Amino acid sequence: MSLSAYEADLFEGFRGRLEAIAYRLLGSAGDAEDAVQEAFLRWHAADRERIETPEAWLTKVLTNLCLNQLTSARARRETYVGQWLPEPVLSGDPILGPADTVEQRESVSLAMLTLLERLSPKERVVYVLREAFEYQHREIAEILDLSESNCQQIYRRAKQHVVTERSRPRVDAAAAQELAREFLAAALSGDTEPLIRLLTGDAVSIADGGGRVTARRSPVLGGSAVARYLRHLFTPTAAKRALIGDNPVFYSVAVNGGPALLVEVGGEVLGVFCLEPAPGGVGAIRIQVNPEKLGRVRRQWAATAPHDPLPAEW
Repeated sequence: MSLSAYEADLFEGFRGRLEAIAYRLLGSAGDAEDAVQEAFLRWHAADRERIETPEAWLTKVLTNLCLNQLTSARARRETYVGQWLPEPVLSGDPILGPADTVEQRESVSLAMLTLLERLSPKERVVYVLREAFEYQHREIAEILDLSESNCQQIYRRAKQHVVTERSRPRVDAAAAQELAREFLAAALSGDTEPLIRLLTGDAVSIADGGGRVTARRSPVLGGSAVARYLRHLFTPTAAKRALIGDNPVFYSVAVNGGPALLVEVGGEVLGVFCLEPAPGGVGAIRIQVNPEKLGRVRRQWAATAPHDPLPAEW
């Protein structure tokens, strides 16, 4: 059944919101785009004259596609090489969706997307639709074919799992840039003491290379251990220079609403260090170097060039 221009435009009007929902549900911009495209194919094949509320119909289709993907993703994560982290997205990207409320901003932080991995697929769907998109329990229940009371129960259970995220302090743009500068200066100092002063005592560092590039396969726990790890990581050696082929250039960026350090070599983004502020310093560093999870950042970065690098000598 061919699409009319009106029906095609109608879907495109919903695409941004659908992608934002899918990204929060899947933690991957690439997977979110694929899920929305599959929803479009189902919209194309459907008897659209019988669809009374297109947005509700598309949201239900997309949500069920994401539920299926979340279920299969759990099995894939068991064989994932090293640590799995969500795909970072530069702040301002439409796929991050609404950011008007505290709940909406929190729901797309890398810390929260990581926490959401602990939830069951249905818990994640209920939590995201309720917290980030302000769906009523009645609407969510219809999407998931549940009773409203069951939906409320799932929401309460999900919220209990992620309530600790609410204590994460937020920093403004100027403070975020200063934090990235301070982090880079400490990491390039060749000494652990500046890093120890910057990190909290219980800081953690997690790197995701996906088995495609070299990255530590287990978390580094504790401020002192993270400081030693970062000092070694940022210390230049002949082997590192030969591996990357050029000097890295560092930039302060905002990723998923939080401060981050972007590393570029030869004009290509090689990694993103996401810094999680905590009371007393930086509480977590999430390092994304898996090239499969840097595609959208690379496209965004290229589209907004040129950029001003941070002063650094490596």
